[in-house]
Amino acid sequence: MSDALTLPAESRERAGKGASRALRREGRVPAVIYGGKEDPQSIHVEAKLLTQQLGTGHFMNSIVMIEVDGKSVRTLPKDVAFHPVSSRPIHVDFLRLAKDAKVDVNVPVVFVNEEASPGLKKGGVLNVVRHELELVCDADKIPTEIQIDVTGRDVGESIHISHVNLPVGSASKIDDRDFTIATIVAPSALKKAEGAAAAAEVAASGSGEGESAAEEAEAGEEEGGEE
Repeated sequence: MSDALTLPAESRERAGKGASRALRREGRVPAVIYGGKEDPQSIHVEAKLLTQQLGTGHFMNSIVMIEVDGKSVRTLPKDVAFHPVSSRPIHVDFLRLAKDAKVDVNVPVVFVNEEASPGLKKGGVLNVVRHELELVCDADKIPTEIQIDVTGRDVGESIHISHVNLPVGSASKIDDRDFTIATIVAPSALKKAEGAAAAAEVAASGSGEGESAAEEAEAGEEEGGEE
């Protein structure tokens, strides 16, 4: 489960582009806390600390405790806007969480025991269709990652969501189909060899048919000559 993060903040009295630009010049990032059947609360946070937390790699899947006005607000980051040139964060949206809330999150997948996959050992390639899973989780049980075991998987096999043991408190948001997460495909060299063998077989088959036709024609000519 992702560790909870703590992010000190201050209330933002003024809104608008001008006020937001002024905050950014001071090393602050405008943000808003919304949801939980309460009015949205405008805040701003330290840009340096926010950038550090973004660098953990699991900021969007972590509970973030916003400390503002002497209170601690339990939130989940929902959106971060970045500057198109500098890529620095310029605005953040936080979803206020109730005690027993369920949240929608994208959790990265990690494949384990690749050395125990016959398909990969013989040179097959793990073709990842989904690098993240869309999950509905208990807010206090958000997994950091989902591990998928490829033990025993051979070339041509697919891994579907039904093959994955999701942690307690998590379920797939997509529940109307057994979607594919990854497949083990033959390496390009093996595909080329198989293709060449198939082409040679077709060519040999075509050559045999041509020889048979030529022999039949020759036999016909001989019969015609005898008449």
